[in-house]
Amino acid sequence: MRTGWREERRTSGRAGGEGGGHRRSWLPVSLLLLSLWGRASAQCPDSCQCAWDTATVLCSAAGLREIPEGIPPETVSLHLDHNYIRNIPESAFVELVHLRDLYLSHNRIDSLASGALRHLGPELRLLDLSHNLLRQASREDFGPTRAKTRLYHNPWHCDCALQELMETLHLEPETVNGIICESSVRGPGEGSRWEDPGSPGEHSGQSLVKLLDSGVNFCSLQRKTTDVAMLVTMFVWFFMVIVYVVYYVRQNQAEARRHLEYLKSLPSPRKTPTETDTLSTGF
Repeated sequence: MRTGWREERRTSGRAGGEGGGHRRSWLPVSLLLLSLWGRASAQCPDSCQCAWDTATVLCSAAGLREIPEGIPPETVSLHLDHNYIRNIPESAFVELVHLRDLYLSHNRIDSLASGALRHLGPELRLLDLSHNLLRQASREDFGPTRAKTRLYHNPWHCDCALQELMETLHLEPETVNGIICESSVRGPGEGSRWEDPGSPGEHSGQSLVKLLDSGVNFCSLQRKTTDVAMLVTMFVWFFMVIVYVVYYVRQNQAEARRHLEYLKSLPSPRKTPTETDTLSTGF
């Protein structure tokens, strides 16, 4: 671990006793700050720089492939932008209760663990996830955060879960129109039967916020698609039951005919002479 909390150096233009007095007046403040941040100074992650005066951890463009360990719990501003981070584990920020600014832009993040950002404290003011590879996200991933959020320049798949997330988050107004649908959920009548199911969809390349403002409801589309799928499934199941019943009846009829023909082919029983004499004597 690095011990790199930077100090602002002060130089005095005076010499002798006057300079010594200035240093003596500054010394108690320095000792107090060092005592407050002493624990943090021993926990600055590798490849990062830590500034004790602003409680800032700078890990920008450090070649990181995952969230570093040992981030000081007192961190207020955390810069993890311009790296190669692919995912955010659930416990990544659980101890950073004083965090106010979290920069995760320009990475390769394509997934968020369930509740990955839920542990961020109420003091969070800015959450930057722009310029990543996120396609899907839900309210459960972000939790109750009210921070100003940046989600633009991600290849979003617009569906009901993303729509509900947009209605929950406090999006940055300046960048909200940059949230573009690279693909979208397909309506029940959209496309032909020969069209690739993985095609982008009707709303590809359009701003999600503008689509929602124009009245598009991805939750309604998804429910309609689900209803149609259920109807098709029920129809197929009913058709299979009918086919089975018809097959079963025909098989039984064929078996009954074969059995009847077999009975007809059997020789009829003939009366013996003894039985005939007995009957004649009786009369």
